[in-house]
Amino acid sequence: MAINNSQRAVPAPELIQTMNGTNVLIGQLIASPVIIIFDNLGSAAVTITINAVQWKTFSAGEAIVLDMRGNHGIAANFTFDVGTIITGNGASGQFSVSYLYALNS
Repeated sequence: MAINNSQRAVPAPELIQTMNGTNVLIGQLIASPVIIIFDNLGSAAVTITINAVQWKTFSAGEAIVLDMRGNHGIAANFTFDVGTIITGNGASGQFSVSYLYALNS
């Protein structure tokens, strides 16, 4: 069986911002993630909005990893779009979004 080496994992710059009780732009995706990590680094809950849709409230210290490769059915391109905007709203602390994307070699 041949191995497909046509894509390589590339880390995108971390998106991280300090919450201040208002809607804060955490960042915009520069590539479609293969794996993405949402991490509430603070001691207060943070509500995350993706492209103006309130998505999830992270409790203090909560993090999740989304592996966009798995359980995609017939959609091999199941991921977030380039340019996706992520905002957060929490009383204090930092929120981080880290991700890897695939680069054709």
